[in-house]
Amino acid sequence: MQNFFENVFSGVGITDVIDIIIVAFAIYKLLGLIKQTRAEQLMKGVLFLVVATFLSGLFNLHTLNWLLRGAMTLGAVAILIVFQPELRRALEYMGRSKIVKTSRRQMDKEKGKQITAHITKAVESFSNDHVGALIVFERETSLYDIAETGTVLDAEISEQLLGNIFYEGSPLHDGAVIIRADRIYAAGCVLPLTRNNNIGKELGTRHRAGIGITENSDALVIIVSEETGIISMAREGQLSRFLDIKTVEKTLLNMYINTGEMTGTMSFITRALNRIRGKKNAE
Repeated sequence: MQNFFENVFSGVGITDVIDIIIVAFAIYKLLGLIKQTRAEQLMKGVLFLVVATFLSGLFNLHTLNWLLRGAMTLGAVAILIVFQPELRRALEYMGRSKIVKTSRRQMDKEKGKQITAHITKAVESFSNDHVGALIVFERETSLYDIAETGTVLDAEISEQLLGNIFYEGSPLHDGAVIIRADRIYAAGCVLPLTRNNNIGKELGTRHRAGIGITENSDALVIIVSEETGIISMAREGQLSRFLDIKTVEKTLLNMYINTGEMTGTMSFITRALNRIRGKKNAE
């Protein structure tokens, strides 16, 4: 047995390790894209058909096997149609992924802290006064088409301006604000609603719109409930609720100040290779 494992692992090189890590990471990301969506249930159905086809062939059930093979052939086309939203999301994710993630415009720490302070003060005020708010932070994916549904402002970020926009008597208060870098780019924007039917029924249109835009882009969204004053945050199609202002401040500081960090596949591979080298050095 010892010789068997020695023979197996002796033929494994560094390129094989990298190959396995990349494939594992790709499968992990694929599962993450379909998790908690209708595609998850559909994948279970596809897996059931594959297993049934294999078993029917194994036990020589020729008629059943023929029908299942025909169904799987047609199913390949059906999957492309049924999984269209998920496939689009996956392609958009790959399109905006970068080995080294950098901001569109370099921003010094003081400017980032100033912007964060203005936004957090406004969000805290909205929460205390039960003012509904929907603030979208554009990142790598352009939101130009979404901005066209509202009014372009291209104004400096300030607590007072955000307060005026979301004031109940304002004509722009029902829509979303889009923040691009250090500017309020547009207000009164209409966002796509989420297609996820598993979110709580107590969440209204504002929360569903906040989740929806993060399903189609890499945007970060801050949502304040008009009824309860609860602060929520949406990203990558997931909603985090009951946040305190410190969490909001920390998230914004990380977004505005901590740039140029390695992310995605290359970061995953680098960490894995460092572990391998560490083990070899220890030996």
